[in-house]
Amino acid sequence: MVSYLPDYPKIIVRPPGPKARALVKRDSATMSPSYTRYYPLVVDSGNNCIVKDVDGNEYIDFNSGLVCLNVGHNHPKVVKAIKNQCDKFLHYSNTDFYYQQTISLAEKLLKITPGKFQKRVYFGNSGTEAVETALKLSKWHTRKHQFIAFIGAFHGRTFGSMSLTGSKPIQRRHYFPMLPGVTHVPYPNCYRCPFNLSCPECGYRCVDFIDEQVLQKYVPPEEVAGIVFEPIQGEGGYIVPPPEYFPRLKKLADKYGLLLIADEVQSGIGRTGKWFAIEHWKIEPDINCVAKALASGLPLSATVARARLMDWESGSHASTFGGNPVACAASLVVIDVIKEEKLLENAEKQGNYIMKWLQDMKKEHKIVGDVRGKGLMIGVEFVEDKETKKPGVDQAREMMLKCWRRGIATVTCGVSTLRLVPPLNITRELVDASLEIIEDVIKEVEREK
Repeated sequence: MVSYLPDYPKIIVRPPGPKARALVKRDSATMSPSYTRYYPLVVDSGNNCIVKDVDGNEYIDFNSGLVCLNVGHNHPKVVKAIKNQCDKFLHYSNTDFYYQQTISLAEKLLKITPGKFQKRVYFGNSGTEAVETALKLSKWHTRKHQFIAFIGAFHGRTFGSMSLTGSKPIQRRHYFPMLPGVTHVPYPNCYRCPFNLSCPECGYRCVDFIDEQVLQKYVPPEEVAGIVFEPIQGEGGYIVPPPEYFPRLKKLADKYGLLLIADEVQSGIGRTGKWFAIEHWKIEPDINCVAKALASGLPLSATVARARLMDWESGSHASTFGGNPVACAASLVVIDVIKEEKLLENAEKQGNYIMKWLQDMKKEHKIVGDVRGKGLMIGVEFVEDKETKKPGVDQAREMMLKCWRRGIATVTCGVSTLRLVPPLNITRELVDASLEIIEDVIKEVEREK
């Protein structure tokens, strides 16, 4: 890789600077300690793919605001749409009356979500609300109350979605009993196969296990409403299933008449180079849960389902703030920008470039255990030893912190995985600048460990 002095990142004081440290101290005295803070980044402003802290440091954002800013920070068209809507009205309750903005956005979502069948849309405020809606809708329509979920999954922190979540014990500790009727099964992690097998020689044992060891042994399939899954596990470590997994899972669902409920909160709205990640497997879920990047950081979620499933009665589910007109105005423009600026294509192009580079790093460095992803949803798993695959927990944390101090904002997921999720409009110049720093940090961490 050619070394050069890019315009970004710009680190003018070693982070955290004095202003950031002062604010973090105030935060610790006032805010709930339940928040997860990866490092003391105190954001002052953002522009395109750059985020600036209160001390003037400018970082290349490989977080995208935790995968919410697929069109970058403060896209001018999005900002304009928000300002225009603010001049009209901010709220009146989409639950009880009508908004032009929600109708228009629903029409757009019906076009870009998988499936040519008739669909309907419910709007909420967050990813966990989208999942809660999917659970309630499934129960309402099927009159069944069991669900299959996956080990390693993250679906949110409210009680219903938390009951599906199986990512970290801290997310569930002291909250039992949870929603009854959720059974967790192994997710298809080929790097760390729970059955100690190799794909495809395994014959996709992970699917057969659900049928033979769960549905045929102790969870009556006639009482199961559906299977809730992430097409690519997010908080679980950016795990990408093998090619035939979802086709086989759909076949199993069809066998027993189970709904397929896709949580695309993190992987949707173009993140993987397609509007929705499940499209890579050519599967059309019965229900799609969408949030995060839907409104470029404003609170908005959507649960998009087959029209025949949305047979519930007026008043059976609603949200006062769901489908806020300002958020919907932003979302309408987000979808247009992704189309007009060909960001799906750019996500695929830049993602392939990053993946190739990372695969080379995997060959050269003993702490890089696995590289996986689609589009600009990429995970790098660090290990202490490639033979034993012992997770490199310390290595991943050091990678994250050192990258941040060098001007690349990124965070970990799973046990020892660093996630690389820049905005979809990231340029090759910024990618090269970031990868050069990441490579230097890999070498530094490897020497230290």
